[in-house]
Amino acid sequence: MRILLVEDDPALSNVLLRVLREESYAVDHAEDGQEAEWHAYENPYDLIILDIMLPRKNGIEVLRDLRKSGITTPVLFLTAKDESKDIVSGLDVGGDDYLTKPFNLDELLARVRALLRRQTTTVQAIIEVGPLRIDPSRKEVFLNHEKLALTTKEYALLEYFSRNPGLVISRTQLSEHVWDMNFEPSSNVVDVYIGYLRNKIHKDEGGKVIKTVRGHGYMLDEDALKSLGTTKNQAAELQQT
Repeated sequence: MRILLVEDDPALSNVLLRVLREESYAVDHAEDGQEAEWHAYENPYDLIILDIMLPRKNGIEVLRDLRKSGITTPVLFLTAKDESKDIVSGLDVGGDDYLTKPFNLDELLARVRALLRRQTTTVQAIIEVGPLRIDPSRKEVFLNHEKLALTTKEYALLEYFSRNPGLVISRTQLSEHVWDMNFEPSSNVVDVYIGYLRNKIHKDEGGKVIKTVRGHGYMLDEDALKSLGTTKNQAAELQQT
């Protein structure tokens, strides 16, 4: 999941960037309203966290222009003013939720998760693909009831694949949703992390579960996952006999 954070307070920005990235989100940062608009027009975001009081252009004006241009990305407003007129104005122009500063970081993360779940009715609290079970709220992954130890990027990749099983996903799509603006398109980072994931899913079968579709990208094969679960169950039964 990729988030745009728009906040001009350096201290708060640093804290939010660290916390969000620790939760496996790819996060870009803008310090003023005009920079925020540029990011939103240029990149596909799953969520925008938008401060209202910004240099050059305030958050309400930014969102009004984004909505007029057809951008429907969910927006969580941050405001230092506990005034109903600011909240009402933000929601009236298309904001989805708000938090008043100072706020609890756990509450912020809960609001973020809620807005990301709200994007589509097909998104479930728990993601299940064959024997693979992912809990986005806890960032935990289980395969055949065994917990996988994944790094932040490995988890983000697998979650994105699991939300799109059976679909071919290009390297560009993966980089846009899992990495931020610092990603170097010409690097082989995506391929390297795909290799890490394959080894952790099952060293011998990982390449069948996450298939390479030459010239197009990668695909999480649901049938291969189910077969992996069946094979493991059969092996366990043989050991018991």
